[in-house]
Amino acid sequence: MGALSRVLRPAGRTEQPEPTPGAGGAARRSDAGEDAGHSFCYCPGGRKRKRSSGTFCYCHPDSETDDDEDEGDEQQRLLNTPRRKKLKSTSKYIYQTLFLNGENSDIKICALGEEWSLHKIYLCQSGYFSSMFSGSWKESSMNIIELEIPDQNIDIEALQVAFGSLYRDDVLIKPSRVVAILAAACMLQLDGLIQQCGETMKETISVRTVCGYYTSAGTYGLDSVKKKCLEWLLNNLMTHQSVELFKELSINVMKQLIGSSNLFVMQVEMDVYTALKKWMFLQLVPSWNGSLKQLLTETDVWFSKWKKDFEGTTFLETEQGKPFAPVFRHLRLQYIISDLASARIIEQDSLVPSEWLAAVYKQQWLAMLRAEQDSEVGPQEINKEELEGNSMRCGRKLAKDGEYCWRWTGFNFGFDLLVTYTNRYIIFKRNTLNQPCSGSVSLQPRRSIAFRLRLASFDSSGKLICSRATGYQILTLEKDQEQVVMNLDSRLLIFPLYICCNFLYISPEKRTESNRHPGNPGH
Repeated sequence: MGALSRVLRPAGRTEQPEPTPGAGGAARRSDAGEDAGHSFCYCPGGRKRKRSSGTFCYCHPDSETDDDEDEGDEQQRLLNTPRRKKLKSTSKYIYQTLFLNGENSDIKICALGEEWSLHKIYLCQSGYFSSMFSGSWKESSMNIIELEIPDQNIDIEALQVAFGSLYRDDVLIKPSRVVAILAAACMLQLDGLIQQCGETMKETISVRTVCGYYTSAGTYGLDSVKKKCLEWLLNNLMTHQSVELFKELSINVMKQLIGSSNLFVMQVEMDVYTALKKWMFLQLVPSWNGSLKQLLTETDVWFSKWKKDFEGTTFLETEQGKPFAPVFRHLRLQYIISDLASARIIEQDSLVPSEWLAAVYKQQWLAMLRAEQDSEVGPQEINKEELEGNSMRCGRKLAKDGEYCWRWTGFNFGFDLLVTYTNRYIIFKRNTLNQPCSGSVSLQPRRSIAFRLRLASFDSSGKLICSRATGYQILTLEKDQEQVVMNLDSRLLIFPLYICCNFLYISPEKRTESNRHPGNPGH
């Protein structure tokens, strides 16, 4: 009877008390929304009927008229339709009553000037408190415990979330708060909350969070998060350059990025050098607040003024520049000096020590002689270590679908490689006679290159949407021969599309460890 009155009560009306069992009368209520003189009867076993007097009755079948059939059917449908009411879950009840209200608390935790009325049985889910209560520690018998908080990342709000997680099934973690909550979870040894913080960090990596996440992941032992951050940086450092990111990247992190063969380079190695130059300027002048377009001009002006004051000394040899030398050592200088315009710029900047450049000039000269006089035809087998340490890194951004053909600048030992994108195909062509070339080309019947091709697209936060890679391969081409190296499926047709390649046109000459070039550890 009570259920019936809830179903039929119009929304927004004030419910009157239900009739007591056996009363036999109708429970009546006033309804300002109905016409005057209408009344309701809630008697069991009947259906709603409207009589001419304006009275609705559910207990007199003989009061039914033919005009009331549709309304009666509708009420029958309502009576047979399930109604769901969301009840307060046990978890929410526990969280509200025990944690927020502190009812039946048997212990107080004090920290950072705040006090929490908690329960030992719930605190024992924490490894920190479980050890405290089960051992011979003096705190095991105390009702009030003062917590020392040695980690500056932990604040009151983070402790509130950490303690509250012991009383509920799920926790909502804001990216802006995840580092503080992770710090609290690690101190209290809350494995579930630590894992949730890690997942939140992986899902919200962006230009604003990546450096902080990387540092925190190292501090609190989240290796998978640290790896994910490094992958994001390798993909975005060159493809989505940012003043904010350049300011935050530490020397140690930048050294890892520049030394990696997985760095997603746009254009050529000279652009890596230019990015490093801008990064170094922002590390030295962190107060600079211009735009990315202004950054290179301001960087060149700043280093030009420095050069006038320290004529004859390269910047990386000075006390101010020495901390950055390990990063610049990972530049693949052989692919910078192979282009005349780039070689002139790097000489004029006077950032890189002349001894580094002299060793690379010698190395490239000997490589050219091997290609010309020893009939060097290029790599013949895959040597992953050699390829990762010595390959040319280059890339291209395709803003929209269409047909494209390009070459990357630089002297490639007479191998003029044309790259074409058309009809979802990427094609490599060895150009000798068909297309004009600014430099000399090799007329050897067959030449080989080792390469790896990667394609990727990213969302607005720099997160990888989809990617594809060939792995390292050897490709042998005759004069003017072309070869399809990748066929794009529909998943990759998301533009802009980023293409990154690693090439090795001629294998480096084998040398002893003592003769390795100090500016390029891969040699």
